This record gives sequence, structure tokens and C-alpha cells, in this order.
Amino acid sequence: MSGTVDVDSLGRQDSWSGVRAVVLGFGAAGFAAADNLLHLGAEVLALDPDAGDAGRAERAELLEVLGATVRLGVEPRLPGGPVDVVVVSPEWPDDSPLPEEARGRGVPLWGEVDLAWRLRDPAHPAPWLCAAGEPGGPADPARTARVLDQVLRAAGLRSARAGHGGLPLVEAVMDPESYDVLAVALSPAQLRRAGGLAAESAVVLDVPADPAQRAALGRVYEHVRLACVYAAAVPATEELVREADVAEGARAIGITLGMPGVGMLGLVEDLLVDRAFIAERASSAAELGSLGDVLPQPPTGGQDPDADGEADPDPVRHALAAAALARAHGVSQHAVRDGLRASRGR
Repeated sequence: MSGTVDVDSLGRQDSWSGVRAVVLGFGAAGFAAADNLLHLGAEVLALDPDAGDAGRAERAELLEVLGATVRLGVEPRLPGGPVDVVVVSPEWPDDSPLPEEARGRGVPLWGEVDLAWRLRDPAHPAPWLCAAGEPGGPADPARTARVLDQVLRAAGLRSARAGHGGLPLVEAVMDPESYDVLAVALSPAQLRRAGGLAAESAVVLDVPADPAQRAALGRVYEHVRLACVYAAAVPATEELVREADVAEGARAIGITLGMPGVGMLGLVEDLLVDRAFIAERASSAAELGSLGDVLPQPPTGGQDPDADGEADPDPVRHALAAAALARAHGVSQHAVRDGLRASRGR
């Protein structure tokens, strides 16, 4: 049954005393959610059918000392009494019936993104620059976020990688020392329950064939304030931009491994160039770096034995995507180049 607390009205500076929260999943994201909800004053029950390793058991013991209830390695069940909110971690199994059970009981159902977005510091809400995609493949958003974080740091900003491959989102937004900006990588699992996410800028480099995955990735563009970055070679990414309801004034910015048109970033011979964020974009391009600043250097002693004589396009795609997000944020050409060099080969 649903509880009596209006959790939709609660944020970082409110008292969560009396809120009965259930966290599904006790991986990194689930632990961060449970830990911070407990810190805010909520009553927390964390569930995970996987007992995990000794580290997970230690984290569970710590939270229980602080007042949480953690049940690992047993069949998860929602409590029979009132529940005010259920937070679903991205690692929670898709085939679990518990989220549907919560929805059927009228309990608010939040994802990691939704909770983190609600808990941003209202006095210093660090903008999110988001890369979304399927983890593990050529368009892995963590690769874009890794480069982006280096570029933002090269610009002198206090940045952090958050989301997939980085800090759990809730941990990042609840850091007592606020960040200037976050380089956020998001998977479809994280975006399925993205709540009121309104990224400053966002990029998708590829779109899966599965309609549910496609719909999830499209959510990263919703309410974007500055720039929706897409891959010109993948028309489905531009389609997602066209379908999104963005803030007034937000721009569509393409990236290409060829010569860029106006409003795009791309390559001119071996140079990465910007024809989107300069005043003279109709007639010129700004140099952001070279392929040598992006591509890993071959091992000492000569040619990489696995090289086929052509540059691997994936590091370049991620570099262009990161550069576009950073340039939309106001990062200088020189900082982009320095950040690309710092991230090379990582």
C-alpha cells in the first residue's frame, strides 16, 4: 500500500523523517541511494537477491549500524505495510515483478537518475553534460564521459565523471563540495526512469534496434537546454533529437568524421574542427586539436602490429562528442585540445 508522505515535494534541503523508502538493488548505485536516503532521515529497506562479495556484506553491515534494514541473498519482497517510495537501481533485474507490484500499489517509482536529479544542491546545481548509449560497445557513453571530464578539468573546472563507469549519480550530487559540472554517462537502464532530467547538453552516438532501448536513449534529449549532439553518420540519432521536446533555444549539433557543415564538428584532414560554436562558422572553422592529440600512440619500437593503416574512428567520435558538449558549455579551444591530450590512450 502507498504511504502518506508526499515524496514528490521533497528535495535535498527537506527533512525526510518518516519517509519509508525501499531501494531495489545493492550495487554501487543502490548503496549510494540507500546511504544518502538514510542520511536525509528516511527509513530505508534495501533489497537484493544477490548476496555479493565481502565488500557488499561490509557495506550492508555499515548501513544497518546506521539504522537501515538490508536483506541480501534472499528472495526480495516489498513490505506489507505502507511504502512511500521505491527506488530502482539500474542493476535491478528487468524481469523482477517488484516494480510493477509497487506501481500497482500506487507507490512512487523512481530510478537512480530521478533520485539524483531531485537531490541536487539548489544553491549550486551543477549542470549535467550527458552521453547516453549501450555500455560496452563502440558507442559506450563512459568513453565519451571520460574524455569530457578531462576536457572540463583542462578548463579549470571542478568536474567529475558520474553515472555508468563513474561515481554513482546520487553520490556525485550529494558531495558536500559542489562540482562546477558533471560529465554523466547514462545507459538505457538508467534512462528508463529518468524523471525530470533536464541536461544542459546531451549526445547519443548510436541507437539500438530494440524499440524500448531506443525510447530510453531518447529521454536524454528531453528538456535539454543548450545542445543536442548527434552522430551525422547515424540518422537515428538525429531522429531522436527531432522527436525530443527541448528548451527554447537549444541547438542541434552534428558530429562527423568528414568535413563538417555549418553547425557541426568534424575533421579537416588530420584536424578536429568546430563550425558550431564560433561567430564565423559560416565561412571558417576553429581548430580544436589533431588526430595526434586523440589517437593512442603505437608501442615504442614502431608500428602497432594490429594496425591496418587506418585511424580507429571510435576515439575520434568520442573526442568530437566530448568536444561538442564542452564547447556548448563555453570551454575554450585550447582547453579542448589540452583535455584531448590528457585523455589520449586512457
